[in-house]
Amino acid sequence: MAFDPQTGQFEFGNWDLQSVLSDLIEFIPAQNVLYKTSQLTPYECDGLSAYHKVPKMVVLPETIEQCQQIVKYCKKHAIPVIARGAGTGLAGGVLPVENAIVLSLAKFNSIQKIDPLQRLAIVQPGVRNLAITEAVAQYDLYYAPDPSSQIACSIGGNVAENAGGVHSLKYGLTVNNVLSLKVINADGDLLDIGGGECMDSPGFDLLALMHGSEGLLGIIVEVTVRLIPKPESAQVVLAAFNEISDAGAAVRDIISSGIIPAGLEMMDKLATQAAEDFVHANYPMAEALLLCELDGTQSEIDQQMDKVSQILKACNSHDIRLSQNNQERALFWAGRKAAFPAVGRISPDYYCMDGTIPRKSLPEVLGKISNFSTKYGLRVANVFHAGDGNLHPLILYDANKAGDLEKAENFGADILKYCVDKGGTITGEHGVGVEKIDQMCHQFHTPELNKFHSIKALLDETGILNPGKAIPSLHRCAELGAMHVHNGKLPHPDIPRF
Repeated sequence: MAFDPQTGQFEFGNWDLQSVLSDLIEFIPAQNVLYKTSQLTPYECDGLSAYHKVPKMVVLPETIEQCQQIVKYCKKHAIPVIARGAGTGLAGGVLPVENAIVLSLAKFNSIQKIDPLQRLAIVQPGVRNLAITEAVAQYDLYYAPDPSSQIACSIGGNVAENAGGVHSLKYGLTVNNVLSLKVINADGDLLDIGGGECMDSPGFDLLALMHGSEGLLGIIVEVTVRLIPKPESAQVVLAAFNEISDAGAAVRDIISSGIIPAGLEMMDKLATQAAEDFVHANYPMAEALLLCELDGTQSEIDQQMDKVSQILKACNSHDIRLSQNNQERALFWAGRKAAFPAVGRISPDYYCMDGTIPRKSLPEVLGKISNFSTKYGLRVANVFHAGDGNLHPLILYDANKAGDLEKAENFGADILKYCVDKGGTITGEHGVGVEKIDQMCHQFHTPELNKFHSIKALLDETGILNPGKAIPSLHRCAELGAMHVHNGKLPHPDIPRF
């Protein structure tokens, strides 16, 4: 295996399937090694199905020791390893690469320990996000980060992508709710990262580094999560607006008033209509729909709800509805949670974007997205975590129509670049994967990318962990015109890049 300075990639050699199969079944049950096409097809992509490639082999270890042996074997034989969770990611983060082995953590699906006194749970990476809350509900506790895919997504993948959710505005992303990790590094060593069952640990904050690392720095095999008490009460106010700018102003004014909602979400007219037709949540039709959830004691909610209602009226909401019980609150959220599949009912395909902007720029960015929609001739449904400025434009297209996918990709790239230009980022929670790797060249400059590559090289010197994802080579950025190449050379050529 050698680094190619022209492409900025490590080149992995071909390997003999039968030889590797014979070696692996010495320490992994033969039925847990998949190599037939019919077995491999389900692993060809994640939620970004526009990108797909059938892997050469998939392994499903059952123990940490088996995972370590697999990684050590792959390092010795220069075989790339792609750790995979539930496959619900939306950025192509687990897309197979040439001659790679996909290491599925699907069998790591047990909750190891629940400690209601310390308010923590120790879980394996294949445990579903929602399963944690279900398991601790008897203690009146829950796990706060709640991605829309929480019924299916795994906690290991949540860490790898630093997933968020509708309640992340108040309670934080995954990184704010994890106490420690067990991680297998590229040498096959098992590392304990974080404070264990304590709140903090000495040394550098490697725990934060692992969040959002997208499988490039290690393979997560155990997660200790923080649990929080269920609030005494919670209530949702739903507000409809005839102007998106008024809804954006309401978001701004609610946050600036000092109120931190448990959730603050917005949908535009197309997304609202799709969600209503799918869930029947009794949504009013408007140009923008805002959902604001407050939680705490009932007296706190009553006081804050009065203030929020006044703000909504001042921002020209023409229809304000308060949930009257938990069933109605759940119904209000059901439409928002089902927005992605709902939009899938009105278009043959859609391309889900993920960018973040300062809240103050919301009306301007939405206007720009509308202009892009006209430019490319593709409809877009906007769904977003309005409280923290995390946008999820859903670009509608038809993959069977020539050129439509390319238009959707270019449309999405323009949105992400505009987010950066307005002081935001190219991703809020979905990760970079292969989808946004070119936009990384727009977000970061040579010094930052050099540091990213040097960290990768330090923790994975042979580059076997999920190569080709998340961080572009400097040569790729130069090809895109985002960097200057002097005399055919890039800065600091001594730094390995993948």
